[in-house]
Amino acid sequence: MERFQCIFARNEGAVTAPSSGLHFSRELMKRLEIKGVNFAFVSMHCGLGNFRDIDVEDLTKHKMDSEEMFVGAEACRIVNEAKDGGHRICAVGTTVQRVIETAVGTDGHLKEFTGWTNKFIFPPYEFNVADCMVANFYMPYSTLLMLTAAYGGYDLVMEGYKEAVKEEYRFGTYGDAMLILND
Repeated sequence: MERFQCIFARNEGAVTAPSSGLHFSRELMKRLEIKGVNFAFVSMHCGLGNFRDIDVEDLTKHKMDSEEMFVGAEACRIVNEAKDGGHRICAVGTTVQRVIETAVGTDGHLKEFTGWTNKFIFPPYEFNVADCMVANFYMPYSTLLMLTAAYGGYDLVMEGYKEAVKEEYRFGTYGDAMLILND
């Protein structure tokens, strides 16, 4: 149970760990901090819907399970100051992307939010907050892969997946990850 947690997990409620966060150790976080990286933490209680394949051809008909999420004032301050200062905002995983895209205001700034989301992000989608993302290699037909393709661009992400298969990367929760930069 202890190993199936992100090092920054604080609140109980999820049925699964946000798996992109599993790539971060205390040592890596310290190295990033020394380099001047600031961290903002949000919460989403990931549900079993993360494991359900998309079973419709028309993606607009897919229904996401609702998941509880929290975006506090401190996270908003850190993200918005970084954004206004011209710094990169990196979302660690699809869970974080869904949270911040649910809590973004019309001005492109992160807003405090406590509640539920069933936001389903798939191509094409205009992202508002993060300009880079760490993502695992997700399973085919998953909402997680759809969000990753929306963020990185379908063709580029599929090219990455072909390379991952060729090089025998690991897929899924304990798999490998990629960094997607949107410049």
